[in-house]
Amino acid sequence: MLPRSYLYVPGDAQEKLDKALGRGADALIVDLEDAVPPAGKDAARAAVAAWLAQQPAAGEQPVELWVRVNPGALGHTDVRAVVGPALTGVMVAKTESQAELTALDAVLTEAEAAAGIAAGSTGVVPLLESAAAVLRAEEIAAGPRVVRLQVGEADLAADTGITPGEDERELASIRTRTVLVSAAARINPPVAPVSTNFRDLAKLRASTEALARQGYIGRACIHPAQIAVANEVFTPDAAAVTAARELVAIFDAAMAAGRGVAVGADGRMIDEAVVRKARRVLALAR
Repeated sequence: MLPRSYLYVPGDAQEKLDKALGRGADALIVDLEDAVPPAGKDAARAAVAAWLAQQPAAGEQPVELWVRVNPGALGHTDVRAVVGPALTGVMVAKTESQAELTALDAVLTEAEAAAGIAAGSTGVVPLLESAAAVLRAEEIAAGPRVVRLQVGEADLAADTGITPGEDERELASIRTRTVLVSAAARINPPVAPVSTNFRDLAKLRASTEALARQGYIGRACIHPAQIAVANEVFTPDAAAVTAARELVAIFDAAMAAGRGVAVGADGRMIDEAVVRKARRVLALAR
């Protein structure tokens, strides 16, 4: 199942970590990067590693556990500390090239062996936070272990000078590019970016619905108040789930019979493209 909501949690805030699993998010992003000052990195890393060691293995708990690691060598140190059975994957801050992900892959493989978990079991979500990252999104999406992309729009705006207006249209082309790159790379749709305004939930809902129409699935949240909105927007209704199940069943039966396409009860053709969208609906059903 694809997470509908990702809640950022500071890695140096033990009281927030202790409460985070009960907030209702489908996934947590424990932050060792921007949320932690340089002087506190070592202590936060150790605290997060200890907290992860207390959690059930990935797949045995309903909440995915991600850690946002620092870029470069500091991120490699983060990875060596946090990789383990409970970790779903790492969000890689300020990724700008596939070479960075290749180097990280080697570190992850070593860390997985040391932790006694299957090689390749730790996923990677690169964060695109600069003009260089957006322009290299295709090569980044094709990097080892990459399962999704996420755009860090605050850093990107600072790098480019983009100043989003009320409807955020200035970011539309970048958002669409990220969706297209993800689809072309055959990875999961990107995670919708954070909204720093956690008090205006009506505006959050409107922008989340727009991002969903644009092809995003799930949204990163910086405050627990945002979680319910993200979950509601990305949860398909019962009718959509039933229709998706019927489409998949008809198509699977056709494939088993040696046919590449099928015809639904309404007379419309069902092919792989139609079924891919149906499977995405089922991946969001709860």
